[in-house]
Amino acid sequence: MKNKLILIIVLLAMTACNQNKSDKNGTLSSAETDADVSGKFSDSVPNGPDVNVKITESYARQVARDAYFWAWPMENIYNRRLAFKQSPKVGLMNGVLPFAPLNSLAMLHDYIKPEQRWVACPNQDVVYGAAIAALDETPVVIQVPDFGKRFWVYQVVDLRTDAFAQLGKMYGTKPGFYMLAGPNWKGEVPKGITKVFYSKTGTAFIVPRVFQDDTPSDKNAVQAIINSIDVYALDKFDGKMKQQDWSRLPSLGSPTKDGGSEETKWVFPDTFFDQLPIVLKDAPPLPGEEARYAQVLSVIEAAKKDPALKKAMIDEAHKADKELVDPLLQFRNWGIPLPGNWTTADNCAAFGTDYFTRTAIAKSNILVNAGKETKYFYQDLDSKGSRLNGSKQYTLTFAKGNLPPVDGFWSLTLYDEHHFFYPNVIKRYSVGTKNRDLKYNVDGSLTLYVQHAEPEGDKKANWLPSPADDFCLYFRCYGPKQSVIKNQWTPPSVVKI
Repeated sequence: MKNKLILIIVLLAMTACNQNKSDKNGTLSSAETDADVSGKFSDSVPNGPDVNVKITESYARQVARDAYFWAWPMENIYNRRLAFKQSPKVGLMNGVLPFAPLNSLAMLHDYIKPEQRWVACPNQDVVYGAAIAALDETPVVIQVPDFGKRFWVYQVVDLRTDAFAQLGKMYGTKPGFYMLAGPNWKGEVPKGITKVFYSKTGTAFIVPRVFQDDTPSDKNAVQAIINSIDVYALDKFDGKMKQQDWSRLPSLGSPTKDGGSEETKWVFPDTFFDQLPIVLKDAPPLPGEEARYAQVLSVIEAAKKDPALKKAMIDEAHKADKELVDPLLQFRNWGIPLPGNWTTADNCAAFGTDYFTRTAIAKSNILVNAGKETKYFYQDLDSKGSRLNGSKQYTLTFAKGNLPPVDGFWSLTLYDEHHFFYPNVIKRYSVGTKNRDLKYNVDGSLTLYVQHAEPEGDKKANWLPSPADDFCLYFRCYGPKQSVIKNQWTPPSVVKI
């Protein structure tokens, strides 16, 4: 009996072994078969619409409309890159705007002039510079001189207008050399580079800002500092601070159609979808964006084979431009509502996949600093909710001890309906820390006067001239303290007299 049991156990073991061999030689177990079939099925699932499948016009329009909105800021920056690429040398475009070949910098030596139209909502609180880096071609080096006690910050953003480098007084940045590199760069960092910042995109925009008060003495004093600011390709780095005399830059022609009252046009519905694959290659998808990228690229590919579909997408881009993007020029249409009808944004230069805020800021006041660097407050309305208009007179009064809590400076700037300076007889476009002659009230409060006609008496020192028609106000806090960053402090209401 014992021997029979042993024999049965041996036979069962041999059967199991033969079954395993059969499985391995081509007859799979049910679990392995399911796993293999599942794997093959998953591999066959497309990342987006099959370009060989006919799609409806209404579907193509829907994809086009959505893509036009969320990719609008990226094409805006990319077309600025193409414009800078046409710069023959470092200079001033039309004699007023920093303009330089890719991977090099141009600096102003004074406040920006009011006639420029390349960037909406400029300010006359700082001396600006501008450089566009093609990080898909080479890393660039950024020079940081010793600014002493003077407030300064270098804005560094990628193609999405998201900041990726922290350089400024608020960060405690030391003088020296810093480097920007693209997402795929794996070279050796030269000795003498303090820190490397890596971009998520192949394009970067660098905008130095250096505070300057509105006096001849300070305008002279800032020159020696700004002449040590520079940006250049890595192969030009030798460990020595390069010096430039930015006051001697030549005037250059413009590669764009300028001269209008609105911002220079940077996004073009007619060519938007021709450019988009190039732009999306420059800015690989963020986590979660893969399906969005695949969808729009598949529809673009399908439209290449169907002229009617392409025409419909272009038509939808024009509609989206007018119906979705254009209204965002008006500050009252977006932002976080605050007391007194002010609005703000808490994620400036850190938009990620917040497509609405990113496009709203790109349309109304592109190239904003990160929240720790600058806090922005926007205003189209008075305290009662009526549109600001030069036919009325307004005041803003800061109670004693309630000026903006900042480590840097503050300013109130007035813009016309297109978000540019309003030409006026006293050539004043903002008031704030830079103005050394502001008049305080007897009780220690400060009242600013916003109106078209010149006010009487010593109120002129606090006067911000307005046009005769609609305008907006823009409040900046550079180096904001936490109460400003968290919206616990907000600007005073704009009160109609």
